[in-house]
Amino acid sequence: MIAIGKYQKSSFSGNGGCVEVCRLTNGDIALRDSKNPSKPAHQFNPREWRAFLAGVRNAEFDLES
Repeated sequence: MIAIGKYQKSSFSGNGGCVEVCRLTNGDIALRDSKNPSKPAHQFNPREWRAFLAGVRNAEFDLES
C-alpha cells in the first residue's frame, strides 16, 4: 500500500476516536486508526468509498446507544 499524500485526520476526531484517510497510488482510499498507525489500514476502491460515504451521510450506520 503506497500513499500519494499524507493521511488526513477527520476534523471530527478527538477524545480517542481518531480516523485518517489517504489516497493510494492505485486510486484506492486507505482508512486507518490514527492511534495505531502500524496496524493495517482498511482499503476501499473508489466505488466502495463512495458507497460508504453515501451510507454515512444517509445515517445508515448510526448505531443506537
